[in-house]
Amino acid sequence: MRLTTQNTAIVVDSTADFPEARDRYPNMRVVPLYVRFGEESFRDYVDIDPHTFYTRLRTVSSLPTTSQPTPQDFLAAYEELAGYERIYSLHLSSRLSGTFRSAELAAEEAGGDRVRVVDTETASAAVTMLALAIQRRLRLAAGCSDEEIETLIERYKREAEILFTVDTLEFLAKGGRIGRAKALAGTLLHVKPILTIEEGEIVPVTRVRGRRKALEEFGRRFSEATSDGPGLHVGIAHAEAEGTVEELRAVVAAARPQAEIEIVTTLGAVVGTHAGPGTVGFFWFTDDAS
Repeated sequence: MRLTTQNTAIVVDSTADFPEARDRYPNMRVVPLYVRFGEESFRDYVDIDPHTFYTRLRTVSSLPTTSQPTPQDFLAAYEELAGYERIYSLHLSSRLSGTFRSAELAAEEAGGDRVRVVDTETASAAVTMLALAIQRRLRLAAGCSDEEIETLIERYKREAEILFTVDTLEFLAKGGRIGRAKALAGTLLHVKPILTIEEGEIVPVTRVRGRRKALEEFGRRFSEATSDGPGLHVGIAHAEAEGTVEELRAVVAAARPQAEIEIVTTLGAVVGTHAGPGTVGFFWFTDDAS
């Protein structure tokens, strides 16, 4: 079967930080995770937007908690897409959340092999960038095959890059998502950790002093790892750090003027719970499909 936007859908969860997916692409859906303040539960991006979340986060004495969608949440999305013969369901690293397993259970209940559930081994805008890379192939005149998408996914896992910095490791540590970066916890004073995700786990890259040095490190590693060309795709995500977005745009324009910044997004309530305000993420992937 040749896969196209007419017969193939893409599902992501809300940690992809792409709430406008359905509005931009009729064949895409977002399944929200949940964030809870005390006894109040909210669907990420549905019942609580990022600005409201960060405003509330500053006033609470204890951190909110998060939980994955239920299998029924995913099944409802798959059933809503009944007109599509294939669904690629792309999710946050299974080492960071049980979301992938919920999607797997839903796919099993749906039966057959119509739904292909993918552990992207990454997070946030990196998941969205994979979804957009698949979408580019679905939009080709000749469409694409399952094998071509599987090849893309495996290459994406090997080659896509993610760097991020946080104002404090407190949020990652309290949420239990700190991975091998836990060695840095409690040792940083006015020092910015540069982190990445490898094989689905958060790991430290280096540390620098101050946000400006962090952005300079982003730019240096970006320049060393890429070459200029129209196939270079970039993503930027932040947690109420809008000024940093323009600085990163300038970094990209100076280093790789042909690169396309294909997504700029604010981290939603669920990712924001674990990363914390002030977090900045920088993502890139080279993909020549048009």
